Amino acid sequence: MSWHPAFEAAAEAAAHRLGPGHLRVLAERLGEGWPEQALRHAVPVPGFAEAAGTVLAAGRESGVSELEAAAYLRGLAAGHAQRSAAVQIESVWSGPSTHPVPVRATAQVLVDLVAEARAELLLMTYAATRYPPLTAALSAAIDRGVAVSIVVETLKGARGALNGAEPAAAFDVPGVRVWHWPAERRAEDHARMHAKIAVADRRVLLVSSANLTQSGVNRNIEAGLLVRGGTAPQRAAEHIAELQSRGVLIRLPTARTGR
Repeated sequence: MSWHPAFEAAAEAAAHRLGPGHLRVLAERLGEGWPEQALRHAVPVPGFAEAAGTVLAAGRESGVSELEAAAYLRGLAAGHAQRSAAVQIESVWSGPSTHPVPVRATAQVLVDLVAEARAELLLMTYAATRYPPLTAALSAAIDRGVAVSIVVETLKGARGALNGAEPAAAFDVPGVRVWHWPAERRAEDHARMHAKIAVADRRVLLVSSANLTQSGVNRNIEAGLLVRGGTAPQRAAEHIAELQSRGVLIRLPTARTGR
């Protein structure tokens, strides 16, 4: 296949968003000559139809035949599958450092993860306060077209365990979509939205005890793991997407849009 940068960029974004398994299904169905509407819904998971539609549109505009596109997507899926099979895990810490034992700092890992995202970024936190390096990284991600979703606890949901401003106020960045777990939809009064994770492009996952606060990412002693490759990043993103699609998590209105 000759050089078609728009199509290749769309295919690469779809590979990051969908993962190699779902991309392979799209390639197979495309090679079998399925109509576009059926192709867009070949895998009934959130985000598949949008990603598949973008790839198909880019292929048409670039003059790539269906057989060429299918072959390219198969190769791309195989390459991503091979890379994702190699799992890398690093420990991540907040708080005092020790020179004899080099570890990566939570604050820097978090900002680097946001900067690395090219298609999709998901964050979850219990407490949050404005952290300028993270805010700047989120703004830059939005500017380059990354879909950013952040799930937070609310003061109502915390039922007195959190004080001050709403955690969502820490992410008042144009383009960021903020979600929450409504208190009235929780089976028990003491249930909390307590997860602290970050996922970039469904291939890098940070799981940490640190909230997205100055204390959490810098001052407290907090521990976490940064996972590259394997199924954990994609499964985490898929779980969040499923909670959103089922209405367990719903959008919070923002001060900027009111919706």
